[in-house]
Amino acid sequence: MMKTIALCMIVKNEQEYLRRCLDSVKDKVHQIIIVDTGSTDDTISIAKEYTSDIFQIEWTNDFSAARNESIKHAKTDYILILDADEYLEANSNLLEEIESGADYYFTKIYNVMSSDRGLTHLAIRIFANNKGLHYSNRLHEHLNTMEQKDKLKEAYAKLTIFHTGYTDEMVENRKKGNRNLALMLKEVEENPTFYNLFNMGRTFMWVGEHEKAIKYLQRAYPLSKEFTIAPDLISTLCRSLGELKRYEEALIILKDATTIYPDEVDLIHLQALFYMEINYYKDAIAKMYKCLEVGDRGITVTEGNGSHIAHFRLAELYELRNDLMKSYEHISEAFKLKNDFLPVMGKYFRILEKANVPLEEVFSSTKQLYPISNSGQLEKLLGVVYHLRNPLLQRYLLEYNVTVQDNVMATARQYARDYDGAKALWLQIADVDEQNGEDILLLSIILKDEALFERFKSLLNLSQKEQKSLNKIVMNEPSREVKLTSHLENILERALIHLIRLQEFETFEMILDYLWQGGVDVKVKACEHLVAYGFKEIAIDLLVKLFEQYPKNVRIIELLGDICLSSEYFQDAQLFYTKLLELRPDYSSFERAYLLSEKIGDKESSFNLKESIKLKFTLSSWVMN
Repeated sequence: MMKTIALCMIVKNEQEYLRRCLDSVKDKVHQIIIVDTGSTDDTISIAKEYTSDIFQIEWTNDFSAARNESIKHAKTDYILILDADEYLEANSNLLEEIESGADYYFTKIYNVMSSDRGLTHLAIRIFANNKGLHYSNRLHEHLNTMEQKDKLKEAYAKLTIFHTGYTDEMVENRKKGNRNLALMLKEVEENPTFYNLFNMGRTFMWVGEHEKAIKYLQRAYPLSKEFTIAPDLISTLCRSLGELKRYEEALIILKDATTIYPDEVDLIHLQALFYMEINYYKDAIAKMYKCLEVGDRGITVTEGNGSHIAHFRLAELYELRNDLMKSYEHISEAFKLKNDFLPVMGKYFRILEKANVPLEEVFSSTKQLYPISNSGQLEKLLGVVYHLRNPLLQRYLLEYNVTVQDNVMATARQYARDYDGAKALWLQIADVDEQNGEDILLLSIILKDEALFERFKSLLNLSQKEQKSLNKIVMNEPSREVKLTSHLENILERALIHLIRLQEFETFEMILDYLWQGGVDVKVKACEHLVAYGFKEIAIDLLVKLFEQYPKNVRIIELLGDICLSSEYFQDAQLFYTKLLELRPDYSSFERAYLLSEKIGDKESSFNLKESIKLKFTLSSWVMN
């Protein structure tokens, strides 16, 4: 005999979402039951279009009571639970799902998040009626499956429930968090179950009280072993530790957790991110590759952590090591997998520019990876290249005959090196936005145009002294007469990056001259930018001069060692890394020395360094394999 299924919902003021939810399920269930807890909008009138089983109850701050009221009216074999901001995918077949006759089904819920991402988790949303299953807990209600676990048969549904209120819910939870705390604290005091402790900890995490979150999550952890959401608890605990920069503690937990739950990609991804934070790059890279091996799998999965986001992070890691070839490989893979994800798109253009790939080649390869078929796609692409000040902006505007705001067109001309055209357009604009202040300053410096600078200097938020200093820089007056503040150093550093990108080397040298009057940090950053865009020999010359002035500055020594290693000046690299180990014998120094010994085939040195890392840095996992 065919089994039957009822949709049971609790609602309040859900007119915005309810119709979409009910449309997705109306032809797939035999009964729709809606319990309203006090709607004042059109929720009830919308519900009446779909069912007559509508019940109104007084809200008593008890989600379980409302859920249990809804399932009480079900006359079917099975029950489906949905919230109003959820809906079933179009091809789902509920009758097919319940054919196996299990007592309850874990169902995949895909939470649509901001930034083109999603989070998937499992929850029991389909279960047998008349088996004594009911909800517990005033807040964060859950089914009582654990009470009779040995008697009940579980299964996994194939369908997906889509939830579009996840981001809104997170925001709302932060707002409601403090209001609900008293109620939750009372609940957890009366009944310190795993669920209550976990949800208490998660709520404290949402409201930014990470110390308190950790306390409750640590209490919940020993009780979590039989629960499918244990990996979610570990992830939440480690994220709170991460927010407090307690990365080592989190990594100790994750080391065990990823052994117990080897297919939980979110845990492995978190492990990789924390390794990045403490500069354990070999471990971070190894764990990101592990994410790709596992894929987007787990009880709770953040979309992309086992696919395009892992490739994106690997591109970042290799970029940090100035290995642009491998960085390009991974960002290209990420772009193929998720070509509408803005961070991936932005990183793709940045890596290609750093690798000095010809513009025509970039334009051609982007066309293949991101074929534009509608205005939304074009708008997204233009937004990215405008934000990056990429020279292809003008090419795209011309190719697609796009009419844009004057400031966007002026920017496009400027970074396509049509300086006179850009200047003419800037001067025509009546009200230039503050965001373009540094663009116009850059153009003023390139053209040595004092009048252009004077007209737009108010956009830069400068003091009188800073304005005078910048005026001298625009007019290329002697550097000894210019006094730099930290604000001016930052502005000039950003200008320096654009001058490298535009290959305006004469002006670059001029700005470098001024920056050389500033502090050591900005000088080192200037060298880092040169290295990032492939000008290693110039960077070495400048860094050697800095090394003579600051022989104990570890960042200078580190950078010199890294450039020498990548340029295959192995003896020099060895000299700088030996010095680095003397001054800062931390993990990253040992890893650098190990990479060098591997590169030159020094097996004895590799072995000794590896043994030292094992003894001194027990968090490292690659060294144990």
